[in-house]
Amino acid sequence: MRKASWAAAAAGVVLLVAGCGGEGGSDEGKGGSDGSSSAAPAEAGGSLDAATVTKEIEDAATAAGFTEKPDDDDIPPALKDCMISWQPDAEKAADSKKSYDDTVATLTKGGWKESQDFEQQGSTIKSLDKNGWTLKASHQGQKDTFVLVQFIATDNGPACEKLFREDLEKNKDS
Repeated sequence: MRKASWAAAAAGVVLLVAGCGGEGGSDEGKGGSDGSSSAAPAEAGGSLDAATVTKEIEDAATAAGFTEKPDDDDIPPALKDCMISWQPDAEKAADSKKSYDDTVATLTKGGWKESQDFEQQGSTIKSLDKNGWTLKASHQGQKDTFVLVQFIATDNGPACEKLFREDLEKNKDS
């Protein structure tokens, strides 16, 4: 059941971005003649792949005082090149909100462009875009209560969008 919710959440991010016509959802300039997303970073002058995105998130988050929390949710193998999840152990951070803000600031200095910002009742969700990827950075809760911090990035290229749709459809009845 958790894997199905994973896929649904990721597909929702991809479809939301693609459907909104925002910077991260545009297919213009993405992908090669075969529609694959792997050509997009080279065409855009960068070289973003899942490993690069993971490293950027990890470097920014650990520099801000976070340590990675082992994740028991597995990303389906077909989506591993299309989706990154990096969850810090917010309990170990001296000030999780400050570490979250510092992580986002470091990412924006590294070329991630903030496209959306939502804050309400102790929750902050920011969308950052870079070379065809969208990163949802969220901080929910307050000190001395339950705190959840997540960084989830998805490749918005047509090849990954197709894989997310297929995985969502496959897990629809689960």
